[in-house]
Amino acid sequence: MTAELSPAALADYVAEKSIAELQAALVAGQVTTRQLVLGYLQRILTIDWAGPELRSVIEVNPDALVLADALDAERAAQGPRSPLHGIPILLKDNIDTADRMLTTAGSLALLDSRPTQDATVARQLRAAGALILGKTNLSEWANFRSSQSISGWSARGGQTRNAYKPNYNPSGSSSGSGVAAAASLAAATVGTETDGSIVSPANVNGVVGLKPTLGLTSRAGVIPIAHSQDTVGPLTRTVADAALLLGAMTGVDVRDEATAASAGHFHRDYSQFLDRHALREARIGVLRAVYTGYHAETDQLFEVALDALRQAGATLIDPADLPTAEKIKARDGEMKVLLYEIKYDMAAYLATRALGDQQPGLPVPRTLADLIAFNTAYADRELPLFGQELFELAEGLDLRAADYQAIVATNRRLAGPEGIDAALAQHNLAALVAPTGAPAWAIGPKQLDKFLGSCSTPPALAGYPHITVPMGYVEGLPVGLSFLGGAWSEPTLIRLAYAYEQATQIRQIPTW
Repeated sequence: MTAELSPAALADYVAEKSIAELQAALVAGQVTTRQLVLGYLQRILTIDWAGPELRSVIEVNPDALVLADALDAERAAQGPRSPLHGIPILLKDNIDTADRMLTTAGSLALLDSRPTQDATVARQLRAAGALILGKTNLSEWANFRSSQSISGWSARGGQTRNAYKPNYNPSGSSSGSGVAAAASLAAATVGTETDGSIVSPANVNGVVGLKPTLGLTSRAGVIPIAHSQDTVGPLTRTVADAALLLGAMTGVDVRDEATAASAGHFHRDYSQFLDRHALREARIGVLRAVYTGYHAETDQLFEVALDALRQAGATLIDPADLPTAEKIKARDGEMKVLLYEIKYDMAAYLATRALGDQQPGLPVPRTLADLIAFNTAYADRELPLFGQELFELAEGLDLRAADYQAIVATNRRLAGPEGIDAALAQHNLAALVAPTGAPAWAIGPKQLDKFLGSCSTPPALAGYPHITVPMGYVEGLPVGLSFLGGAWSEPTLIRLAYAYEQATQIRQIPTW
């Protein structure tokens, strides 16, 4: 590829390219990282910030071209560091970067303070040679400020739009990461999930989303909701790309004690588990109760997906319902834990930030109470569409309450040993499958979220992995198929999801 190619030609070149394809072109000298960056920046300018105005990228790295030139020079002198060397990646705007970009969770309250160091996952990606191209918009505070919050909206970034139909919602809270991956605004993106925040935007934007086992990836330097459930994982256009990206972010981290449990379980290279024949004779359980029946067209696509699994050689146990599915649905234990933990986890995170370059309108927030005060003071910009009642509820709680630990333990027991683990053991299964969720909903005058159902809560409560891959389309809107497993079962889920993906080749390129 020649340096004379126009930005438009470079934008066309990078579209839909996998990480492996880009790396092969870089190794062969057919393209440079600088050219990749120019191509993606052009797509951001013409698709995200203009044209259909997807509004998924909240900020681009002002040093992207300088970093690209340095990575190109290093490649010429020493060769690539890893399969991610020179590959542009976008991070959700709640993942710290100690550079000239901001990290705000979409809130204006954090414009005047800066992270003092990279989040561990950002540091790991840089160490692998990845280029952090920018930050993606999100549901402000990861969709945990109000029970009436709007997926994909933040005061800083505005409303992100669905990659397939821009007048539809992108789902949350990793909204921008899902849309940017679908629209090829970077080679891959990174999101975070507490319950559904990776897999839900992946579901409605037609991409792969992988929520890892809690502790497989570090949360250090990630703006939190709750340490009992928060995770960091990839959103990509293919399972192979998700496997590559995941491997670069694993490992024990002294900054996040939950990662200690991953010792002996994590892998640096998950691409070794890509097996297009993995469905042959695999025993897979079908979740029906609670996790189907909320959307007829999605259920129809699920039946087609089940037929595809059978044709690929899988043995389906249908149904293989979670014994505790109805109990999990009926309880409010998850909300209680998140409310208990956010006040303390947020304060611990805010303590790590330093005063930024701008003149602060208010003191740098150090507590949840400070954030509540900021939102009240700037209600015209922060609270024009919905309030902050979840923040206010959490502020009145004490993590030392007698029932807190019991609620956490019950959540994990019902979802893990008595739920997912029990279903897997009862039928001797490799994994469970269910529809990830219903299609996206239209962005209307009030823009209210219209979640109909999903299967994200059991793995979120248990801290178990969950991967979604495209399953089909309802009137042009994507829906996904989920594979669920026990703790540290990412290798198995990647095998099965990859085999399904390769057997069906369902994903369609979005058009506008």
